[in-house]
Amino acid sequence: MELSLFLVKSHRYGKGCVGFYQHPSQSTNSPMRFSVFRPQGKGPFPGLLWLSGLTCTEENFIAKSNALRFADEHGILLFAPDTSPRDTGIAGENEDWDFGSGAGFYVNAIKEPWSRHYQMYDYVARELPELIFNEFPVNSQTLWISGHSMGGHGALVVGLRNPDLFTSISAFAPIVNPMACPWGQKAFSGYLGEDQSLWQQYDATYLLSKVSKDIPILIDQGSSDQFLEEQLLTSHFIVAVAELNYPAKIRIQDGFDHSYYFISTFIEEHLKWHLNQTKRHQV
Repeated sequence: MELSLFLVKSHRYGKGCVGFYQHPSQSTNSPMRFSVFRPQGKGPFPGLLWLSGLTCTEENFIAKSNALRFADEHGILLFAPDTSPRDTGIAGENEDWDFGSGAGFYVNAIKEPWSRHYQMYDYVARELPELIFNEFPVNSQTLWISGHSMGGHGALVVGLRNPDLFTSISAFAPIVNPMACPWGQKAFSGYLGEDQSLWQQYDATYLLSKVSKDIPILIDQGSSDQFLEEQLLTSHFIVAVAELNYPAKIRIQDGFDHSYYFISTFIEEHLKWHLNQTKRHQV
């Protein structure tokens, strides 16, 4: 792949540095942006690929998650891409907060005009990991994936479909059964069409029984999340995990909502969990 990374801005944090990058993406046929926290030292380091939720950009996780302190202390690279292509010229791409710009849903669109640019699955599962391994000191045997809401959906789907690339998956308030919720149905019909057999490859609850190799999963879900019953459908995933005896830990956190206050409370526990999974993987 021909790379052309452009550093937009950078900030010192602790002993490390936060960088915001832009590059021409072959997957989306458009410029794409992502952020990186790089700890001090030469590496190689374990790395976390974070996928953000609806309306977010590459800045939300880095600025709000409270992940930098732990990553700085323990030598972890953090990567957070934007949630969709931007300013592609597609009519109506900025009209809805839950479809189009900021709402790529980590699928490869097949419907025109979205298919010209909205290839977010290929971007986060293929192109961005290749770029990460080429340009940053990541241990190729220690790449984790995590995300929130729409990004939690993306983390589960990308992780389950690529068990040889990611050693562990975690998520905060993920959309676990998008085929059955309004957000997912709107996105999938708009990007993929009405054939629901095409939707299955992007539904974590369906995929759980289809994976070729188990990969450990940790999910945190707030009990006071306003989207829990209609959109997130955590109970569907809990049933699937129990039926399949799948190695997933799902924690319901009392009183927490859907916000970054929830994420920032538990992000260090997720990073510690990923580190522990890596140690077991390497034994």
